[in-house]
Amino acid sequence: MSLHLYLVAGGTLDGTRVGDVVVLDGSEGRHAATVKRTQPGEHLRLADGAGRLVTGEVESVERDRLTLRVEIVEDVPVPSPRLVLVQALAKGDRDDQAIEAATELGVDEVVPWQASRSIVQWRGDRGDKAWRKWDAVLIAATKQSRRPRRPILAPVVTTTELAARIAAGVTAYVLHEDAQLPLAAETLPDEGDVLLVVGPEGGIAPQELEAFASAGARIVRLGDTVLRSSSAGPAALAVLSASARWR
Repeated sequence: MSLHLYLVAGGTLDGTRVGDVVVLDGSEGRHAATVKRTQPGEHLRLADGAGRLVTGEVESVERDRLTLRVEIVEDVPVPSPRLVLVQALAKGDRDDQAIEAATELGVDEVVPWQASRSIVQWRGDRGDKAWRKWDAVLIAATKQSRRPRRPILAPVVTTTELAARIAAGVTAYVLHEDAQLPLAAETLPDEGDVLLVVGPEGGIAPQELEAFASAGARIVRLGDTVLRSSSAGPAALAVLSASARWR
């Protein structure tokens, strides 16, 4: 079984070397000490979410903190290419389910998309709260999947903004049930961003599809069945990840 991994604040592990003692406190320290009942002598991992990963032996445990003697320090590089999920806002927590599974499958960035057919609207304080909820989902999934790098959560984008990002020269695939090109047949680049665009429950509007295609995106399908917005992105990411990371 892999070692438990706990996330620490960015910068906490900067300059850490083998033999140093690192303190895990706050909510993560309390979880390790009280919920997981970690004991001295056990080994675990700490990550800063940006690629710095340390492994060490627990030396002491208190009610809401523990100390770790560092044995291994690793710097995990940014994957290449970077896999980016553009997830349309959806109702009923389906978008939460999508980004959680996407994180477990190795997505590098998540972009919330305010599609024209999205029933959910991110505006004002409600939008800020929803964005923070997505961020919390990504953090929890990062820890659950033992990832040293957490996905970046981008600001919510409009269709116009998304088309502009595609037009900037990235590789982009838009999932659509009527497409003829199979995603599995696509050859991914060796570097750069690969965007995967998933629409809302009502589907991607024709004018949006045209805007993305005009910007350079390829319209593709996964298979013969139509998936929900909560499962389409993770299923497609599994296909892309197998192509990009295991070739």
